[in-house]
Amino acid sequence: MRVLTRGRRVVVAVISAAALVGVAACSDDGDEPGEDADITLVIDIFGEQGFGYDELYAQFETDHPNITIEERGGGLGLGDYNERLVQQITAGAGAGDVVALEEGTIVQFYAQTDRFVNLADHGASDLQGNFLPWKWEQGAPGGFVLGLGTDVGSMALCYRNDVLEAAGLPTDRAELAGMWPTWEDFIAVGEQFVAAGIEQKFVDAATNFYNTVLMQVAGNGTGYTYYDIENNLALDNPDIRTAWDLTIRMIEADLSANLNSFSDEWNAGFQSGSFATIGCPAWMTGVISGAAGDDNAGNWNLTDAPGEGGNWGGSFLAVTAESEHPAEAAELVTFLTGPDGQTAAFEALGNLPSSPQALAGPEVQQASNAYFSDAPTGQIFGAGAADFQPVYLGPQNNAVRTEFENALRSVEQGERTPDQAWQDAQDNAAAIG
Repeated sequence: MRVLTRGRRVVVAVISAAALVGVAACSDDGDEPGEDADITLVIDIFGEQGFGYDELYAQFETDHPNITIEERGGGLGLGDYNERLVQQITAGAGAGDVVALEEGTIVQFYAQTDRFVNLADHGASDLQGNFLPWKWEQGAPGGFVLGLGTDVGSMALCYRNDVLEAAGLPTDRAELAGMWPTWEDFIAVGEQFVAAGIEQKFVDAATNFYNTVLMQVAGNGTGYTYYDIENNLALDNPDIRTAWDLTIRMIEADLSANLNSFSDEWNAGFQSGSFATIGCPAWMTGVISGAAGDDNAGNWNLTDAPGEGGNWGGSFLAVTAESEHPAEAAELVTFLTGPDGQTAAFEALGNLPSSPQALAGPEVQQASNAYFSDAPTGQIFGAGAADFQPVYLGPQNNAVRTEFENALRSVEQGERTPDQAWQDAQDNAAAIG
């Protein structure tokens, strides 16, 4: 376990699933209950870089001298986090007072709202205007305010200046965007890259390419991926096949570095420059800068992604029913997800707000990212947020997506033909139901 301290707050970076299941949601360390009793609020998040809340925690603690915030889960991958969270919510023990719900998992908790606090009971119904309409609807099924939105994953394309230069390709943002208005054009640029004969690959992984394309195509198409809006498994969705076929074309053109997303090798690839491009929702900028390190500031850049719009990622904050301090936990959620809180998280980590007020503010609109060659991140990601349409993700979205990702990875590694992999993905996904 690695523990970091910041003032009175304790941030737990890595906690085993076994240890957490046995931990109570929140402990007041034996303090007698009362309005001014010292309490600890536990917040569970995920991701290598966390959610960018350090300064916000400090401010909240200053404004509430009797409250200490303990963050858990920083550095924990989304898959492990989700598996642990499902176990905790089902057991009714072990989860934090506040928990992050990623867009791909919040739907599966719609049937378990009894395990959460209705934030409407703590004034959240008055906050609807603080969120993009579709983001609010995702967090408030049937009027039960399950979670308040944090960020959205507006799409761009991140790239290495030095690697593209080595392949004889331009690095100017506008010029590159003009070269790949569609994903077919992007693959054609990749073929030029391969023809240069350098050792690096054009993209990081088939799975990231696939998810980027699928979320964009589905947003402009059916509006869902593996489940329709009535939660029926929809493996015949033509948007899935479109994203699959484009990914197979990319693999067959030898553009992929064949990396497993969020693996140690993938993280190392950001630092070494083993690949030139990656589909880049706003939250990915924090992942890249954290993995690539300070020495690569200025090597990375970003521009518009091929196609139109697209959203991949974004989360919500919810309060668990097991919390012994629901009012204080709800107040913390409201504070972190308000327009000012979302703006602060954007400035700290690059997570694009789901608040229209924050999106329209100068802190976002005029933002640039020095690490990414002073790219105008506010303009690029902000424009993407205005363009994309929400995509419905069903209750077992992550499990089904994993089957398609595994199948594509097997094609990358030469273990199966595209037709075999497609059929296996279909069969395994159908078994999940």
